[in-house]
Amino acid sequence: MNNAFSALKISDKVYWVGAIDWGLRNFHGYKTSRGSTYNAFLVLGEKVTLIDTVKPKFYDEMMSRIRSVIDPADIKYIVSNHSEMDHSGAIPQVVRDLNIEKVFASPKGVEALNEHFALGDILETVKTGDKISLGGATLSIIETRMLHWPDSMFSFYEEEGILFSNDAFGMHLATAERYAEELDPWIIRYEAAKYYANILLHLSPIVLNLLNKLPSFNLDIKMIAPDHGPIWRRPNDIQMILDWYREWAEQKPTRKAVVIYDTMWESTAKMAAAVADGLICGGATVELMPLEGTHRSDVVTELLDAGALLVGSPTMNNQIYPTVADVMNYVKGLKPKNLVGASFGSHGWSGEATKHLDAMMKEINIDVLDEGIKHKYVPTKDALMACRELGLLVAKRIVQ
Repeated sequence: MNNAFSALKISDKVYWVGAIDWGLRNFHGYKTSRGSTYNAFLVLGEKVTLIDTVKPKFYDEMMSRIRSVIDPADIKYIVSNHSEMDHSGAIPQVVRDLNIEKVFASPKGVEALNEHFALGDILETVKTGDKISLGGATLSIIETRMLHWPDSMFSFYEEEGILFSNDAFGMHLATAERYAEELDPWIIRYEAAKYYANILLHLSPIVLNLLNKLPSFNLDIKMIAPDHGPIWRRPNDIQMILDWYREWAEQKPTRKAVVIYDTMWESTAKMAAAVADGLICGGATVELMPLEGTHRSDVVTELLDAGALLVGSPTMNNQIYPTVADVMNYVKGLKPKNLVGASFGSHGWSGEATKHLDAMMKEINIDVLDEGIKHKYVPTKDALMACRELGLLVAKRIVQ
């Protein structure tokens, strides 16, 4: 029996009993450079309740933490705020090993959990406005559909003011600390932004709708406990993460320009440098990102507070260069808004990459300023000057 891990008491009746994934580096295409946590919470009432679980391989770690507080057999309820496998994956084994009476989930959550695990009659549906009585403790339910799955919901522990927010307000960050104020503020801001950009950006209208509706629920929030990353418990920190989400959801354009490119024989790299110089001379803030050493998830993170996206690609087999196409396909799915765009690139005997990039940016609803600048083979002084002028033109649009 594994007894190597301990729970952390976060309130009078609530314990953190999750798992730390120090080694995670890829979360379905999102580069998690600092690992992650899978937060699960134990609520002590007459009906002891487990709020979410962990990835199956961390089942023993979670159970060890639970044993440091109670006999796991005392757990009677599970509340599944989100049925994605990093939070629901251990539910079947918990149900098998313990005398669980009910697993609560939203309507779509019940559907998903049955499709994942065929849990059957143990599942009980809850909806917005429903309350789960734990005996001396009450959980209020708020469905948060499509934030970020159809099943997503919040559960609010009324007596202690704890909002269990599943993936909302979280981040991928493996640390020994459990609270936001214990961590470097820059890391907190960056990892929260990276999480929003890569998971929630395309859902920004729904995020704004939730933020606007949240006051109507009259929740006296003392703590926000997400399913990934640190817990927010200081009033200023709680307000800070709510304000950040509003800022990111609104996607107001700034003077920042993100320039991404890849290159075969350095010609497109030279063009990218000239574009960047024009942007800088025009007063823009520039993030130049060569894709040889830049991950797609870092590009999207930089786009979160940008006003422009400029993309450089050589033409390969009449198409966009593979690394550039990969990033642009990823960006397309996340639907950034309020961006100005332009393309550029060197080519050999044909030059279709800029045409394809322009079409792709228009499909994403990026405001493409002009036809892309393309040049055959090594760019001349005139070609580099045209790239610089392109940077100046974009800067004129985004610098206020």
